Amino acid sequence: MSDKYDALKLENQICFPMYACSREIIKKYKPYLDKIDLTYTQYITMMVMWEEKEINVKELGEKLLLDSGTLTPLLKKLEAKGFITRERSKQDERNLIVRITDNGEKLKEEAVSIPCEMTKHSKLSAKEAETLYKLLYKLLSDE
Repeated sequence: MSDKYDALKLENQICFPMYACSREIIKKYKPYLDKIDLTYTQYITMMVMWEEKEINVKELGEKLLLDSGTLTPLLKKLEAKGFITRERSKQDERNLIVRITDNGEKLKEEAVSIPCEMTKHSKLSAKEAETLYKLLYKLLSDE
C-alpha cells in the first residue's frame, strides 16, 4: 500500500541525485581549478569568454543561466585577476560589454587539459555521457 507521503521521500526525488552529483563533480574540478586560480563558476564564464571573446553581460548571463546578482561580483573578480575587462557600450550605455584580455587568452592554455582530466573521473561510457548530456539539456529547455 502506498503512503501518501511517498512523494516527499528523498529517495523518490529526481532533483536530489542531480543536485548531489553536481556538487560532487564541482568538488572534483576544484584541484584543477585551484591551479589556475578559478572557481567553477569563473571557469564556465571563462569558457564562454574563450569562445566569444566579447559579449554583453545579458547574453553572458543567458548562456550561463546566471542572474545579474550572481554575475556582477563574478565578473568583478575576473576583471581584478586581469582576465576580462568590462566597459559600457558606446552605442548603448545600458549595455555592459565584457571582453577577454591577453591574460585571459593565456589562461586558456593552462585550462585546456581540464576537460580531459575530468573524463577520468567519470563512471559513464561515452554513450552514457552523451545520453545524460541530452537528457539534462532537455530538462533545462523551455519547450
